[in-house]
Amino acid sequence: MDKIYQDNQIIGGVNLSVQFAQKVQLTQKERMLLEDQKSHEEVCIKEYQDYASRVHCTELKQLFNNLASKEQEHLNTINQLLNGEIPQMSSSQSGQSGQSGQQWSQSGQQFSQQSTSQSQSYNQEDATLCTHMLMTEKYVSGAYNTAIFEFKDPNIRQILNHIQKEEQEHGEQIFNYMYQHGMYNPQ
Repeated sequence: MDKIYQDNQIIGGVNLSVQFAQKVQLTQKERMLLEDQKSHEEVCIKEYQDYASRVHCTELKQLFNNLASKEQEHLNTINQLLNGEIPQMSSSQSGQSGQSGQQWSQSGQQFSQQSTSQSQSYNQEDATLCTHMLMTEKYVSGAYNTAIFEFKDPNIRQILNHIQKEEQEHGEQIFNYMYQHGMYNPQ
């Protein structure tokens, strides 16, 4: 019988009360997939932090730092899963992803209403770093998609799905930044 215990964490100034089931047994394949996702999250954190120190635009620096923090939250969740703990997502956590995505979709609509003929100058290194991180987010999101189908526990699938949605939102935020600054012009 699994016992429930509670852990209070402060992330981004928000006190999160998280409940864990004591232990879950992972299959060898599930563990391998989580280890892969762990390494992806570690790379994302390192790259966002590194790139935030290299970019020229203050807005982009803030975006990369915010995304590094979100990736750290993902890494913490993956580590909990690897320890056999299943974080219980509260209804506010499951709703956060959708609200954030809606906010960025609205931003994207605002960007698309701007004149694309307007010439905007941007730093080429910033554009290269954004392109790299957009490609990285696409890859990581796809890796989560594959992993979701390999887990037998529906709670773990739900957690991974939540993280995947946030990865997609990260890509959307980068896309919107690039589009707004004339770095990306979809045809």
